[in-house]
Amino acid sequence: MNKETKGMLIGFIGILVFSLTLPVSKITVESFNPYFIAFGRASLAGLVALSYLAYKQVPLPSKTDLAKFAVIALGVVFGFPIFTTLAMKEGSSSHGAVILGMMPLATTVIGVIRFKERPSIGFWLVSILGAALVMMYALLKSSGSFTYIDILLVLGGICACVGYVEGGELSRKMNPRVVISWALVISLPINIVATYFTFSSSYWGADVVAWTSFVYLSIFPMYLGFFFWYEGLAIGGIARVSQVQLIQPFCTLLASSFFLDDRITLMNMVFAFLVVSTVILSKRMLVKRSY
Repeated sequence: MNKETKGMLIGFIGILVFSLTLPVSKITVESFNPYFIAFGRASLAGLVALSYLAYKQVPLPSKTDLAKFAVIALGVVFGFPIFTTLAMKEGSSSHGAVILGMMPLATTVIGVIRFKERPSIGFWLVSILGAALVMMYALLKSSGSFTYIDILLVLGGICACVGYVEGGELSRKMNPRVVISWALVISLPINIVATYFTFSSSYWGADVVAWTSFVYLSIFPMYLGFFFWYEGLAIGGIARVSQVQLIQPFCTLLASSFFLDDRITLMNMVFAFLVVSTVILSKRMLVKRSY
């Protein structure tokens, strides 16, 4: 098995974990405040990460790496959880699945900008086409106007992609488990304080499903999923392994149907297919790295 194949298989496990984020978030917002969910899940994950680093006796990061951990934290510890959880308060997870279908392409674009690659004209044309498809879907779903839910989802997706690119690159020289662990630990003080102020005593009365969903969001997509995702990116390369994200919209649609009885419409499937097709096309376009 070559490195690219191995990286894609490992990354696939991470994507399966991430694909449940929106439907499970939709379940938790029925019982908890979105901000408590976002900060609380990061706090619990951060405590687990701190235990891991202590157990492994991992040395403190350098100042240069610390800045990179901060960027990762802003993207996947704060940005994505906050924006997407707020979106799930009123939006549907199936709608979110299509909007976030642009994430593989966004990951590539951010990688191009961050690491000074030189994409072809075809790459940019396909990128614009993909963005246009997502905009068209959002407009058709909301009677000709964008909603704040669409904006929240787009912002959340961009934040996640920033964290993916920075974390994937850093994982090439560092254990992927350590990368996500430090990102969670350096943000832990803020998350604990925010969790305290967003917690309500009424939450203790929430049912088992709500708390189980909260724990799932904390341990799996917030932490363990990145073990596989960052390792896959490090082994197989960001450009190649990010293609695995192509299956995420469809996995999320299926999960939404199963857990929430969210009806999968023809429009959902058609636009998910079209958006994914633009991502596949973009991967075939020439991108040269500047040295």
